[in-house]
Amino acid sequence: DINPDEEEEKQKLITQVLELQNTLDDLSSRVDSVKEENLKLKSENQVLGQYIENLMAASSVFQSTSPKSKKK
Repeated sequence: DINPDEEEEKQKLITQVLELQNTLDDLSSRVDSVKEENLKLKSENQVLGQYIENLMAASSVFQSTSPKSKKK
């Protein structure tokens, strides 16, 4: 009992829904991959930060000056 115009409109809507579902799936995958990359970068930044802190601690340039001077 559906006329051809209604059937065509129904098919268009179904096609749009399927396209939107695919777009949503793609976006969800992208969000997941960006989250994963973000976690990796945070971890790398922590390692680099610790490395820099260790270098600064080992370098005399960054040592705090002591109130006791070593003048003779």
